[in-house]
Amino acid sequence: MAQDHVDPDQPHGDGAAPAPPLQLDHLTRSLYDVLHTIAHRERLRAGRPATLQTTALISESYLKLRQSRGWNSEEHFLASAATAMRHVLVDAARARLSRKRGDGIRAVPLDEEHDELPEVDDGDVVRISDALAALEQVDERLVKVVECRFFAGYSEEETARILGISARTVRRDWLQAKAWLFRELQGG
Repeated sequence: MAQDHVDPDQPHGDGAAPAPPLQLDHLTRSLYDVLHTIAHRERLRAGRPATLQTTALISESYLKLRQSRGWNSEEHFLASAATAMRHVLVDAARARLSRKRGDGIRAVPLDEEHDELPEVDDGDVVRISDALAALEQVDERLVKVVECRFFAGYSEEETARILGISARTVRRDWLQAKAWLFRELQGG
């Protein structure tokens, strides 16, 4: 997440002094209800059995976010929170898988009918994360869109606002990322 922090010593492109970075504790307090809703939804979606409680997911994400020095907007923070939740969920899934090995691989649903709340098991969460690591080498923005849409459950409009792109670009990137992930997850 080193790329998600703001360097307060770097000037903005317009030559003006940078605004002070927003602080984690302030953002967490002001956006706690949003974070709780996202964490609750993602805890139910990612991994069975759901051993990671909502508050634990927020706490673990908070610890990951503490590694960053600040954010330049609430949108920047929410995008970083989506990444942190992805990492926490994947870490938890990997830990559960290391305790018990799965009974086979199944297809991961990435179509439109599953945009709202697809249920995936631990193996799927880990496979998607590994595929996203490969996709990041191709297009980092596509990964951010997947983190926002799939791992944080943001709508197209919320994702557009958070990433500073148009909803149409989000829609196009989401379709492109799903197609890429489908091919990657199918081994082709």
